[in-house]
Amino acid sequence: MVSTRGSDFAELSRLVKQRGLLDRRVGYYAWYFAGVVGALLLTVAAVVLIGDSWWQLVPAAVLAVVFTQIAFLGHDSGHRQVFASHRANQTAGLLLGNLFVGVGYGWWMGKHTRHHANPNHEDDDPDVDISVLAFSAEQAERKRGFFRFVVKHQAWLFFPLLLLEGFSLHIISAAAAVRREVKGWRLELALLAAHVIGYLALVFSMMSPGKALAFIAVHQGLFGVYMGISFAPNHKGMPVLQAGHQLDFLRKQVLTSRNVTGGWFTDFLLGGLNYQIEHHLFPNMPRPHLRHAQALVRDFCGRHSVSYAECGLFTSYAHVLKYLHEAGAELRGTGKLAPAASS
Repeated sequence: MVSTRGSDFAELSRLVKQRGLLDRRVGYYAWYFAGVVGALLLTVAAVVLIGDSWWQLVPAAVLAVVFTQIAFLGHDSGHRQVFASHRANQTAGLLLGNLFVGVGYGWWMGKHTRHHANPNHEDDDPDVDISVLAFSAEQAERKRGFFRFVVKHQAWLFFPLLLLEGFSLHIISAAAAVRREVKGWRLELALLAAHVIGYLALVFSMMSPGKALAFIAVHQGLFGVYMGISFAPNHKGMPVLQAGHQLDFLRKQVLTSRNVTGGWFTDFLLGGLNYQIEHHLFPNMPRPHLRHAQALVRDFCGRHSVSYAECGLFTSYAHVLKYLHEAGAELRGTGKLAPAASS
């Protein structure tokens, strides 16, 4: 669909603002912050109490959930959903990302900002430029060597690859700070170093080296899987845009995004990312307001003939895996890739 009706988003914005859906919810986030920090402290206490035992793999799995929930809160801070002040949100993001989780806030913000500006754009969205995956026929054909093999079987390898995502986030974001590619790289490196030293000191002081390595593998592996399954349903399998598309802001954001339906548990599980359409239209909308905005946005899209994609959680994963399987079809010699672009 081609449109130049920029006034559509202006009209929707007025409706959203009239309902107060962009107003800050500091109280909500204060309770949320207290909850995740409390969960973190309780998990650390469990590690200390359990000591040198294979039962440590239980708090390792719990810590993966806690880390991801903290990352969700850092995501909200990065979008200025928490505080009105940019400095306050940035400070919260640095503490939550670098110090608590060990993922560089500056690197993530740069990457995520580019994603929001051009979601699912083959040239401009960094989330569509992943070395071990392909989302279009052109991308699949450009892969060589080991990466070509992975793309050929990427649907089957997708979830196993997510086991490495946590390690990848730590390494790539730290490398960006080391290369001074982020503003305030000294502070970011200091906070990352504090995280690594504290994390390793806790793990290796509480258990034998073998159990400590197993703890790290389980924790970081499940952290990567949880992060991956939280972000994957949002855009994968939706239209991939190419240079020269003529979609206006509203249609660019809505047509490339997918919502995941469900109740309060889905909201908690995915950290509000299940309202991906509303989040992309209004990135600074506080998380508890997204579910209230959904009915308004869905109705608005219906009245303006804009396709609004939503499905259940497991159906969303089926869409992702099907798309990845089709993307590798030409490399397997079993068929043709699904359409790669929309304009």
